[in-house]
Amino acid sequence: MQIAPHVGPGSGVGAVAFHLEQEWKAAGHEVSSFTLSEARGGWIPTGLTGIAEKTALAARVVWFSTVGTVLARRYLAGLPPETVSVCHNDVLTGDVYVNHGNLIAAMEARGRPWLRLLRNPLHLFTTLRDAIRYRSTIHRSVVNLSTIEDELLRKTFGQVVPTTWVIPNGVDLEVYRPPTEAERREARRALGLGERDRAVLFVGHEFGRKGLFPLIDAVLLLPEHHHLVVVGGDETELTRLRRDERVRDLAHRCHLVGATDPAPFYWASDVLVQASAYESYGLVVTESLASGLPVISTPVGCASDVIDPGRNGYLTTPSPAEIAARIQDVETLPARRVRQAARESVRTLSWTEVSRVYLSRLEALALRSQP
Repeated sequence: MQIAPHVGPGSGVGAVAFHLEQEWKAAGHEVSSFTLSEARGGWIPTGLTGIAEKTALAARVVWFSTVGTVLARRYLAGLPPETVSVCHNDVLTGDVYVNHGNLIAAMEARGRPWLRLLRNPLHLFTTLRDAIRYRSTIHRSVVNLSTIEDELLRKTFGQVVPTTWVIPNGVDLEVYRPPTEAERREARRALGLGERDRAVLFVGHEFGRKGLFPLIDAVLLLPEHHHLVVVGGDETELTRLRRDERVRDLAHRCHLVGATDPAPFYWASDVLVQASAYESYGLVVTESLASGLPVISTPVGCASDVIDPGRNGYLTTPSPAEIAARIQDVETLPARRVRQAARESVRTLSWTEVSRVYLSRLEALALRSQP
């Protein structure tokens, strides 16, 4: 049984639970879920904006963490004894907890962490809740999505009582695949890119945290045949970005395409750059590599686990000068070889393979539970 506020296709925590559910069912297992709906939290509105949405988000987190915990424990008590439960968010129960993000580590990466925590009551609530989670026997095991997240968990909370496993998220290798030559030409034509142009790709929301502005500065340091393609952001962020003097300096070399399917832009681009201060995983990195696109990233989330410097990309600091240098380094690598290396580096991260890793761990856990 999986516990998550939402289980369904798309992105985020709900999509992870959805992919695992589909793969486990295909393998012949019976899979159920406990969501915010089962926790009687359907009354909390969704699809709002501004302060109203932030208030609703806080209500969902607090409700699922408290009322959801009580109801999920009752629900589990009525399931067969061979059931293994996997919790993805908020609720304080479940054999296994999947750590989808370390709030304190994220705050520390952005600076002044305690000020950020104190001015947001929801952050204080989740920090206390997770301190209870990791320093108790509520869960038997914790899944961290990357090696660096496993290290950060211990650095943040000291002794972590449950055992920890590192299991990465999967990537859809059929959706995210290298393009044919015709597909790449068409994707580049749609952006107005010439044969000599080099497209540097950014994918993500929260432009500040994900390092878009050092990347803009880096592209300004490069020759004028370098273009910046930005996928993501809501209208408020995009409007603010259009007014930025540095974006105006890039002029026609900056393509703001908004929140849309990134797949065609992986095909059109020559390198993806992620200069984030913090990532719990960084799915765009594995999507990019699966699409045959090399990646330059700060050493956050899964980047250090999947990037082989000089073969499928490079690690970098957030320095614009260093980012610019790494972009030029990628351009010196044989294009066909680096694209093949990018794809090869994530072949074991299909959702089928990742689900099998989970199953082997969960089956061992279930066996240890029986007399």
